[in-house]
Parts: sequence; C-alpha cells; structure tokens
Amino acid sequence: MPDIKFVIFDMDEVLYDYDHRVRLALLADLTGRSAAEIDSAVWGGPHENRAEAGHPDTAEGYLAQFAELLEYPIDFIAWAHVRRNMMRARPDVLNVVRQIKKKADVALLTNNGMLLKSALPICAPEAVEIFGEKAHVSAEFIARKPDLIVYQRICEQYGYEPKHCAFIDDREENTLGAEQAGLTGHTYRSLANFQKFLLEHSLL
Repeated sequence: MPDIKFVIFDMDEVLYDYDHRVRLALLADLTGRSAAEIDSAVWGGPHENRAEAGHPDTAEGYLAQFAELLEYPIDFIAWAHVRRNMMRARPDVLNVVRQIKKKADVALLTNNGMLLKSALPICAPEAVEIFGEKAHVSAEFIARKPDLIVYQRICEQYGYEPKHCAFIDDREENTLGAEQAGLTGHTYRSLANFQKFLLEHSLL
C-alpha cells in the first residue's frame, strides 16, 4: 500500500452537485435563445476542451470566447452567477476533505478554463476555504484530464512523486489517467466507498 502524502480532488460531482440543465436554463432566460441552441453552440464543438487545456489562456479571453459562442455580451458577474447556481456544495464530502488535511496535503484539479479560476471565490467558496492557492483548473497546466501530463505537472509543482499521490474523480477515465501517470486513483461513487478508500490508505 503506497504512503499517500498528497490527495488531489476533482470538483464537480465529487465536492459539488453539478447540473448542466440548470446552467442551460439560466443562460436561455438570459439570452432568449433555446437551451438546445446554447448547448450546441458553446459545448457542442471543440472550444470548451481547448479552453480546459489552456486555450485561451486568460479569464478575459475565455469570457470573450464564451460571449461570442453564446451570441450575448455576458459579463463576469453574470457568468459567475450562472455557474454558482448550477452547483450545490456537498458538506459531508467537504468535511471529509478537512479531516484528510490533518494527515496529507490536498489540492483541487478541475477540468475548466481560466475564467472559473477567477470565479472560484464566487462559485465555490467552500473549496477556496479548504484548498486556498492549491485550488486549480486544468488550464493552468496547459493540459486536461485524462492527459497524463496534467497529473504529473500538479504533482511536480508541489514536490510530490506520483507514487505518493492520490487522485479522486467521478469519471473513471480520469482516475485511470491518474493511475497511468503513477498516482493511486479512486472513482467517486458514494461517500461510504470514498471513506473506505481513505481508511485503507490511513487517510482518516
């Protein structure tokens, strides 16, 4: 059993409930376009995946791209309001992360562009309180999960060998990517299974 010193968490569907339908409904109300049109325009092409890998590489660039695809001059506050309202914190899971911090270093790594990085204090204040400067979006590492290099880069940034790191995500392809990079992976399905994993690795 590896000695885990660094635990990296995904955000959506691990620490927070996440409902894309709510986002689409709010954007439809804002713009007057249909939810289906918005979904196809903004998330139906390559733009979001490229943004998650750091292109564009600034919050301003992401917001300009989003507004262009949305065909509506959305500003930072409106975008952050929509993102916040499609999320619900999972207090039980967040409390477990606080417990883990007593035994290991922790960080956040979510597949997102640079605009969410700027908006985290609005959208996910609980995560910012726990992770502080170690709350990261994939765009910061110029790669997105499950690309092996994104896991390697975050481990390297904090001085940990992958064999001493664990990665928690709700998507199996992302935990498999972490395992291929040398980390210990856990696919989140329930709080009980997560706690069992943590106990097995002496993190609780």
